[in-house]
Amino acid sequence: MDFSFTDEQSMLRDTVAAYLADHYTIEQRRAATAEAGWRPQVWRAFAEELGILGAAFPEDLGGLGGGAVENLVIMEAFGKALVVEPYLGTVVIGGGFLKHSDHPRAAELIGRIIAGETVIALAYAEPQGRYNPAAVTTTARRDGAGYVLNGHKAAVAGGPWATHLIVTARTAGGPRDAEGISVFLVEKDAAGLTTTDYAVVDGSRSSEVGLQDVKVGPEALVGPADHGLPLVEKVLDEAIAATCAEACGVQRKLVDGTVEYTRQRRQFGQPISNFQALQHRMADMFVEMEQSVSMTLMATLKLADDAARPAAVAAAKVRVGKACTFVGQSAIQLHGGMGMTDEMAIGHYFKRATLIEQAFGDTAYQLTRYERLAFD
Repeated sequence: MDFSFTDEQSMLRDTVAAYLADHYTIEQRRAATAEAGWRPQVWRAFAEELGILGAAFPEDLGGLGGGAVENLVIMEAFGKALVVEPYLGTVVIGGGFLKHSDHPRAAELIGRIIAGETVIALAYAEPQGRYNPAAVTTTARRDGAGYVLNGHKAAVAGGPWATHLIVTARTAGGPRDAEGISVFLVEKDAAGLTTTDYAVVDGSRSSEVGLQDVKVGPEALVGPADHGLPLVEKVLDEAIAATCAEACGVQRKLVDGTVEYTRQRRQFGQPISNFQALQHRMADMFVEMEQSVSMTLMATLKLADDAARPAAVAAAKVRVGKACTFVGQSAIQLHGGMGMTDEMAIGHYFKRATLIEQAFGDTAYQLTRYERLAFD
């Protein structure tokens, strides 16, 4: 199988990398996360200067004709720079729901995403859900032609900056039934919608979302009523593949930073990179990283195949999750206690790798999912 990028994809990678090298140093990121949590001017640059917010959308929706591989290229570059701007929630997830659902306003809303005007966050997780997208107790009852939403959504990544939320709600069935789930696009300033915003350990921002008698019109429904779970699972798999790509960028920086540090740190009159035991550990880190890259590419290429997609994505997340843990912890060990200090970049990458392992289902959850999909 050919894993090489096209000329256009290579150009996209180089363009994003060059911009981030100039505008997204670890010091600039640290300042941004200490204040508002993101930089709106960077988001505008993604839209206006680089045009990358449209790279993964088809041309008939105003995009540049790319797809999942373009998301991989961008997310890997973002992982290397620890970008906190909400590309995943807005382009991959929000855009994914719109383009896969035949929503009547899809072209308009995707156009606003590409222009940097609409920012979307996914509100699917609930406190008792344990990563299961079918574990939905938030309700949406009919109210004339529209719906009234009530419930609580937890850990909504990028929630503080969103203009819209993608909300999963139960329109029929029991708390964990596969049937009876519907998806809604809700404006964040809707009456009855409240948020509690907070900083996460890696410097990003999330929200707890309360929905109390939030009224939405029929146009808020995304996908089929009562049968939205397959759409949710498809978009979540695309988000997992993109997050794995981000993890590959994070792991590469952890590996490269550790190798560079061991070449500079001296003990017993020589660089500690000369010690064979440490060389073995760094070789293992490199192997784990390369396996993550290969599994992520394979999963990304299978996203269009609905039969093969779920197992491929689950397998990739398991492999990437294990690698994030091993590479991150090894990097900290080889740096010593100073690796966890805020002054050193390696600690920020370790924190991000730790959260990626848990995103959209931790290693144990995805391993159980893979076993069910592959062997049932």
